[in-house]
Amino acid sequence: MKTRILSLLAATALTTGAVSSLSAADLPVRAAPPPVIAAVPVFTWTGFYVGGNLGWGWRDSNDEPVILTGPGVPGGIAGGTLLFDNNNDATFTGGGQIGYNYQIGSFVIGAEADIQGIDNNDDNNAVFIPGPGFAGGTFVPGEFENGADWWGSVRLRAGVAFDRFLVYATGGLAYTEDNTGWAVGGGIEWALPTNFNLFGGNSAVTLGLEGLWVSIDQDDDDINRPIGTFTPVGGAPVNVFLPRNNDEQDFFVARAKLNFKFGTY
Repeated sequence: MKTRILSLLAATALTTGAVSSLSAADLPVRAAPPPVIAAVPVFTWTGFYVGGNLGWGWRDSNDEPVILTGPGVPGGIAGGTLLFDNNNDATFTGGGQIGYNYQIGSFVIGAEADIQGIDNNDDNNAVFIPGPGFAGGTFVPGEFENGADWWGSVRLRAGVAFDRFLVYATGGLAYTEDNTGWAVGGGIEWALPTNFNLFGGNSAVTLGLEGLWVSIDQDDDDINRPIGTFTPVGGAPVNVFLPRNNDEQDFFVARAKLNFKFGTY
């Protein structure tokens, strides 16, 4: 009897072990999780930006017609010309800008506002050539072309992006301290490949070159104000004015721009 009980217990143990082995064989094999591959961020021009600019401005012409009036002028009125050589018709300009871009596919639209100072001291180097009736004399410049110390613009921008390279056209309102006009032009912009943390957020640095044609209207006060005096040889000083049909200041600006753009990715 004792032998039968021991045999039964042994058989039960063998059966239990076999079943356990078969159950373990059916369990899935634990595999290592797949490696996590982070997606490469895609650059976008969308976002606000702020920056600075430095450039050079040229008048639309190296000569400016003027009118002389006064008791010493034959017939009461005469003409003349102000000349600016290649060094004197250009001036330095520099300032800052702020704007916003929004990218839709490859197209980028946005708006930008800027303001910059302008060096107008080169007017003192203008050479005055009097018209017929004057043998010569001395010209003393005054406030030529309104003597503006600064100018600005508010413009729309639209362009096409090639990844980090942007080609765009721009146009809108231009202004000085007391007059307004328009500005139109275009440029190229390139986003540096190295990103860095700025003010606690994602950002990018962009470099650009831009050209603008700017036209500022002049009001009657500017036209009626003498831009200098001319003293003929052996005569009394006479006032020099811009002609009344010359009611715009036109100049071209070429400048380099550096921007810090926020919200890069």
